[in-house]
Amino acid sequence: MFRNALLLCLCLIPGVARAEWQEASSRHFVLYSNDTPERVRAFTTKLERFDKALRVQRKMSDDTVSPETRLTVFVVDDIDDVQKLAHRGDNIAGFYTPRAHPVAFVPRRSGSDTTDLNAQQILLHEYTHHLMLSNWTNVAFPAWFVEGFAEFNATAIFRDDGSIMLGSPPQYRAFGVFNSRLLPISRVLRPNPGTLSDGQIDVLYGRGWLLTHYLTFEPSRAGQLAAYLDAINAGKPLAEAESAFKDVNALDRALDKYATLPRLPAHTLTGAALAVGEITVRPLTPAEAATMPVRIRSAAGVDRKRAKPIAALARKVAASYPNDAAAQNALAEAEYDAGEYAAAEAAADRALAADPKSMHAMLYKGMALSAAAQIAKKTDAATWNAVRQWFLAANKVDTEDPLPLTLFYESFGDAGQVPTKNADAALLYAYALAPYDLGLRMQASRIYLQQGNAAEARRAIVPLAYSAHGNGDIPQKVITTLDQKGPAAALALLDGTNAPSDGAKSANGTPAGPKTS
Repeated sequence: MFRNALLLCLCLIPGVARAEWQEASSRHFVLYSNDTPERVRAFTTKLERFDKALRVQRKMSDDTVSPETRLTVFVVDDIDDVQKLAHRGDNIAGFYTPRAHPVAFVPRRSGSDTTDLNAQQILLHEYTHHLMLSNWTNVAFPAWFVEGFAEFNATAIFRDDGSIMLGSPPQYRAFGVFNSRLLPISRVLRPNPGTLSDGQIDVLYGRGWLLTHYLTFEPSRAGQLAAYLDAINAGKPLAEAESAFKDVNALDRALDKYATLPRLPAHTLTGAALAVGEITVRPLTPAEAATMPVRIRSAAGVDRKRAKPIAALARKVAASYPNDAAAQNALAEAEYDAGEYAAAEAAADRALAADPKSMHAMLYKGMALSAAAQIAKKTDAATWNAVRQWFLAANKVDTEDPLPLTLFYESFGDAGQVPTKNADAALLYAYALAPYDLGLRMQASRIYLQQGNAAEARRAIVPLAYSAHGNGDIPQKVITTLDQKGPAAALALLDGTNAPSDGAKSANGTPAGPKTS
């Protein structure tokens, strides 16, 4: 009773904002958080300033993009919630899924000790990955640099004068920085270090940060990182790439010494250089707020087993909002994930009745029809034209959204048909719009191989070959075959594997790595 009375009193005090689900919308982000408008705006402003800082420092372009390709950030309660969404154990502090409509999940509450990752650092790490994949689209980066560069930026310090300092040491990576014996430098420098234990991954992150920081600020090492990366991207042997550092063992010793310096350099960008555009914050409607648990779990990625209880929850919640597009869209997605295609189509129809321009409803209408046609083994033109009309309709609403283009292309394979040249062109444009979608990269590479375009096929697939989290073996084999035997042999190898062929939802995003040092 006392607690309820206290809450009532707080609600009556002028100036005390009550937490509720908010949506913040900006040039590069859509953020959802159960928090006060002021805190949500402040956090989104930080993200936009961080985006601007990296673009200014690294001379990245900032082209206008579809609203659908902005990074959607779901802020959940704590790390336990993140781990439940990730379905991958207790070593995940946040994750990012680089699909056509990219999403990230971070906790509102996380480690409070300096040796713990906090929510801001987790998200900045993930967003750095997103920027790398979006802007350096045809460059292959070794795993240590992918994670080291993300850590370099994750510790950004936001000052009251509007400036941002990049390069502050990640105290939570102390274990990885000082336990190099678990992963020697010779293995760290490999483009793909192979399967790693949790401790070795921590070292890869820690030494990756140290290498990135050292090569960025140490004058005597100027140009070495660029030479190393150039050699890797040119397909040179690892020994030749490592020669950019002269003596690798001497480099390792220099890193150990560098790590013990009492003060390390950093780079500061002034507030005047980091002005950001408009940020709007609004409370979610009752229907939107009620369906947020469904939306979050669906967006995180589910398999059929996990989808069933989510669909049951969606039915219960959406029943109160039969004429609301947001609620029915959430239901359509949940029903589709659960394999209930007729119910998904019906929910999409209700969403379209409420909002005839709802792209989400158009896409799920088409996807539900496609799934039903595949189950019925229908191959007639009328059936598949009816499917594709929904993807084409969505494309008319937003021509720069990669997902309708991707689904249009995939509909040919779903129908057992060879994609037309127009379908191939649609997929390649989707890849250009969302180069961070690793499934789209694989699909684009396959089309280029079919066309005999070895150079573009290689550019598309090379970034897939190096990952701290595995999955690079197939792309590496395809690249080797392409270089040695040409496009036809590489295509045969690719078609004989179970490589991912699309950027569909899955629970396997890119984790922010070990949560503590």
